[in-house]
Amino acid sequence: MFESITDKISNIFKNLRGLGKISEHNIAEALGEIRSALLSADVNFSVVNNFIQRVKDHSLGQVVIQNITPEQQFIKIIFDELVTLLGTQTPSELSTKRPLKILMVGLHGSGKTTSTAKLAHFLKIKAKFSRPIAIGCDIYRPAAIDQLEILSKQISMECYVDRNIKNVPKIASLGLDYAQKNNHDLILFDTAGRLQIDVQLIDEIKNITQVVHPDEVLLVADGALGQEAANVAKEFHKAVTLTGIILTKLDGDSRAGAALSMKEVTGVPIRYMGIGEKIEAFEIFHPTRIAQRILGMGDVVSLVEKAQEQVDEKQAKELEKKLKKGKFDMNDFLNQLQSIKKMGPMESLVKHFPGMHNSHLGPETNDKIKHTEAIIYSMTAKERTNPGIIDGSRRLRIAKGSGLSVQDVNSLLKNFKQMQAMMKKMKNSRMNLASLLGS
Repeated sequence: MFESITDKISNIFKNLRGLGKISEHNIAEALGEIRSALLSADVNFSVVNNFIQRVKDHSLGQVVIQNITPEQQFIKIIFDELVTLLGTQTPSELSTKRPLKILMVGLHGSGKTTSTAKLAHFLKIKAKFSRPIAIGCDIYRPAAIDQLEILSKQISMECYVDRNIKNVPKIASLGLDYAQKNNHDLILFDTAGRLQIDVQLIDEIKNITQVVHPDEVLLVADGALGQEAANVAKEFHKAVTLTGIILTKLDGDSRAGAALSMKEVTGVPIRYMGIGEKIEAFEIFHPTRIAQRILGMGDVVSLVEKAQEQVDEKQAKELEKKLKKGKFDMNDFLNQLQSIKKMGPMESLVKHFPGMHNSHLGPETNDKIKHTEAIIYSMTAKERTNPGIIDGSRRLRIAKGSGLSVQDVNSLLKNFKQMQAMMKKMKNSRMNLASLLGS
């Protein structure tokens, strides 16, 4: 996400190098280019104009700080204004009330049903909700109930549906009664959408709201809609006061218009974002981190959090014990590679590092990891434990078994030997790939 706008702004910043001072004259061209970049990213017109004016006002009124170059200070002003645009605070946690009732609303195709399951899965892990339940209130879309049931099963969540009743508020009411009687601590209402906002849709949501009295009303908005998503949010907020927004499909949208327009247009915070098809591809929306990504500064904090989620503590402690004895074999190396793989594709991971948003390293690195795994899997248990015994004939057999060349096997063994030597030198610390990434 944000690739297009990040590339353009990065180029603008390169042209600022050597800026002698901040003045209306020497930042005029940069502001014009930033304005153009934001508009091409489908950011709301008035939002862009207000943003540029604030950056200009703050820049011209700024005293240049000692030891900070004027271009660095100008970039910092843009960063601060982006954070303000996205939402100055990290979004507050959802209500701690138990049971917590969440009403999911949005247009047809925005990803409500999928987001319902993703949010339930996320809150089970992060907020320790132990008994979530989804209530199917979409009786119009073909297979909507089937989809909700399938997704609920994937995350071990109960699902309440009624295929016979056509009165949606009644379904919501019966589902709520069932959830409360069965001690569910998280109750999510998956409502129907339309291709556009209409009176029937709004009235139905209002009626559900009056029946279930939700603690949270979350709008699920398609991030690829750009500024149109902000207009949709504005209409929903007028009808049923929203408490937060979930932006979806950000993995496929490089424009970022919705993310940059939504908060200012509606006054409603973006709480979460969907960044892929998998249930786990769901994150809290952190304004500061998103601003860093947009400006090409990376997002190492999110990368570290991803790594921490994948670290197997038991495995890490066992490896620590082995390292203290100066031992590190191919099995350990394989475990570390697999920990990294669980974090996601390399092409998405490298974008978390500063200056690597347009890196082409990812796919090649993915292939290297696959090749390394194939070579190690082609070794015997004895060879993995003691790679030193792998002679010429063994290398030939391993190469044939992995479908790679003897040179590939030689390269891996050489790299492993160097890594093994480093591990022995660092045997008094938790020096493994996972810990380097943040365990």
